[in-house]
Amino acid sequence: MNPANPSTRAEKPLDPAPQRRPELCSALHAALVEAQHPAAQQPLEFLRDKGLAHDHVRLVGTGLLARVPKQSQLNLAAQDNLDYQRTCFERAAASGHTPPLQGVLPPSRHLPRGALLVQEIPGRPASLPRDLPALAGALAALHALPLPGALARSPLLNAPDPLQSLLEEIDAQAGYLGAAGLSATVVAVIGRERQRLLQCARRPERPERCLISFDAHPGNFMVQPDGRAVLVDLEKCRYAYPGLDLAHATLYTSTTWDVDTHAVLTVEQVQAFYAAWTLAVGPLAAGAWAWHVPLRRAMWLWSVTWCAKWRALSGAHRQALADGEDWSGERSEAALVNHVRGRVDHYLSPAVVSEVMDGFDQLGRGLRA
Repeated sequence: MNPANPSTRAEKPLDPAPQRRPELCSALHAALVEAQHPAAQQPLEFLRDKGLAHDHVRLVGTGLLARVPKQSQLNLAAQDNLDYQRTCFERAAASGHTPPLQGVLPPSRHLPRGALLVQEIPGRPASLPRDLPALAGALAALHALPLPGALARSPLLNAPDPLQSLLEEIDAQAGYLGAAGLSATVVAVIGRERQRLLQCARRPERPERCLISFDAHPGNFMVQPDGRAVLVDLEKCRYAYPGLDLAHATLYTSTTWDVDTHAVLTVEQVQAFYAAWTLAVGPLAAGAWAWHVPLRRAMWLWSVTWCAKWRALSGAHRQALADGEDWSGERSEAALVNHVRGRVDHYLSPAVVSEVMDGFDQLGRGLRA
């Protein structure tokens, strides 16, 4: 598959917004002082803008990073969003492959959406395909955690039927297909894949559920000097099916998303990744194997309908409120927004969609062999 990034769409000029850096650092400093945090007087270093949902600021000399939400991808109010993310870090900690949570700064006049303080993970971005076994091991450790009782899973998403819930999420995002200006060919493929997922959801059988990241693309991992992979972004955890994470870690739309981890995987490399996870995860693997390709198709469908939604909404002005979802490009720096726009245009192109479909068929044959 061609990893080039052609984009012929007119790009709306955006302010580079470098002023966000001193403003945010000043606000974070004030919030730390108000909380009487011991690191309140430490220098602050704004990290490169890499994500649409958070800014990251290093508390120099402390080993801490502040994760400052730009928005809530789950459309939650500011405090609920912070509580949800805090729970993600707390629940995943026992896996040994996520950053320890070190503190919470509540929403305030300084930081309207609050912030989490997490341990900074030393290491490097994942290098694919070399680090695929490490990513598989990290996800296996997360997925193998004991499943809490139903009442103990709140506030994390825990739908009665995660597959039906995913279909509803996809349908909501697909409401933006018209505004996104997709080709008729791509709309037809999305429609066929949606029908395929609908037929799958109508069957009674399901894989075993567990805690999943639901955002396991390679750019969200750091690889430590000893080779262990750490999943550093945990804001969307839910109780659902492990195949969704395995897909998100290895889909073309994931492995070519982040410039630091860009790679195009072969079918054989993806098969080896699934095999490594199977060996590491234990009993959960038995019921998951038959679901790898169906959930891979479902995760792709979620991803491309999200792309359509982002394309439709990113040109809007940022919202004044601190609550809820906000995909406005004004919340991020121009370089990041232009990168995302290029990726979205690429993933929604007919040629790429066609190659992804072919890849599903090839992987299906390989996993059945």
